[in-house]
Amino acid sequence: LSGRIAGWVRQVHRDRGFVVLRGLPVAAWGEEAASLFFWCLGWHLGVPGAQNRYGDLLGHVRDTGEDPADPAVREYRTPVRIGFHCDAADMVGLLCLRQALAGGESRIASSVTIFNELLHRHPELVDRLFAPIALDAHAEGGLRWFPIVPCRFDGETLRTFWHGGYYRSAQRYEDAPRLDAQATALIDAYDAIAAEPGIALDMRFAPGDIQLLSNHTVVHSRTQYTDHPEPALRRHLLRLWLTVPGREPWPTRIRRARDAARVAGRLVSQRVRQRQWVRDARHP
Repeated sequence: LSGRIAGWVRQVHRDRGFVVLRGLPVAAWGEEAASLFFWCLGWHLGVPGAQNRYGDLLGHVRDTGEDPADPAVREYRTPVRIGFHCDAADMVGLLCLRQALAGGESRIASSVTIFNELLHRHPELVDRLFAPIALDAHAEGGLRWFPIVPCRFDGETLRTFWHGGYYRSAQRYEDAPRLDAQATALIDAYDAIAAEPGIALDMRFAPGDIQLLSNHTVVHSRTQYTDHPEPALRRHLLRLWLTVPGREPWPTRIRRARDAARVAGRLVSQRVRQRQWVRDARHP
């Protein structure tokens, strides 16, 4: 499969930004063998990375029964609707083991198309995409929030990291920068455009389906779902966050290394500042 896998990576990383594979016999394999297959496929696609504070490299997307109203609970562990966003990796992969009783459709949209539509309809908002917005980190890596620039140009290529829900929820932290009027209007307009018919592409996963997405050129979301009452039938997806190494020209690799060093410095700085803020808040 090496030739086909290389083609899938090219389609995700350099072409349309997503691939859907269908027909894997996951029911016959069972969860353990399907997990082993997906883990090994991930290593042929890229390098798996941690997805949460627990260090999970092969994630499980399912309803764990946690309270979705609790801001500390990640939405993928509940059945609620998830807004358009990107994940912290080059590529995200999902393998469906079981589908929900109703709902739970995947929605994807080109972040390049959204940018172009925003430029056409709201040119006064576009500059705000290139300035930092506080992102809710949900205490991952010891951080509560983190400043992120939604858009960057890598040469002539637009790369996007979008998470409208986390931009909004970061406002729960008193020390996070407040959303200005332009940023609020940007988030509302961006999410609205992403959801429009003709821009959003909806798909319902069936058992044995794999979806591979670029986090640089595609945003994704999920509709709310109703699960089966029987635990053995409930919706269950496997997830991988993948770094795709060594496939860019050298100028891009140099820019990525420089940006990674800059982000690492910001992470350390923010962690120190936020720990100091928490100490000051506890002992005024």
